Amino acid sequence: MTDARTEILARVREALAGSAVEPAPPSVPRDLAPVATPEVVDLFAERVADYRAVVERCAAAELQDRVAAALPAGQVVVPPGLSVHVPDAIVDDGTLTAAEMDRIAAVVTEARVGIAETGTIVLDHAPDQGRRAISLVPDTHICIVREDQVVADVPDAFGVLDPARPQTWISGPSATSDIELDRVEGVHGPRTLHVMVVAANP
Repeated sequence: MTDARTEILARVREALAGSAVEPAPPSVPRDLAPVATPEVVDLFAERVADYRAVVERCAAAELQDRVAAALPAGQVVVPPGLSVHVPDAIVDDGTLTAAEMDRIAAVVTEARVGIAETGTIVLDHAPDQGRRAISLVPDTHICIVREDQVVADVPDAFGVLDPARPQTWISGPSATSDIELDRVEGVHGPRTLHVMVVAANP
């Protein structure tokens, strides 16, 4: 007398007999994200603004001046690989302590990818983005996202991101609510998120 397990497995084998195994889909090389359409970039800017972030769109030639104008008073820290010159900024070499970073007014970083559907910015902490701490401790985060880094949705983002790298996903400034649902910003991250969306063409 066969037990139920043996009978079930026999039926599964019978059902699978003769069925062809479909080959796995070819892997998509990283860095080959679908080209963002103007509509996708518009949606990204709209969704980021929905999170109470400041969104500013500019041409590449304007970027340095726009970043300078957006900086609050006080000291600024930048990652070592930032492509934009920020006068008098501290270049983070990994030795700044949390207490020292807490006295810094702003950080300027670039991003790895922007997701239009969710209004999310992802950092993978390459040299133009720096270590995670500098993007979380200063009160203002100015983040540069280029139009050709914007993808439509989360699956497209996963096609670009390297799972072996550390990642920080940012959807608006840091915010939380107390028991009465009063919104409080800046408790566990930057109080102000200022996103520069840079046009692909100069």
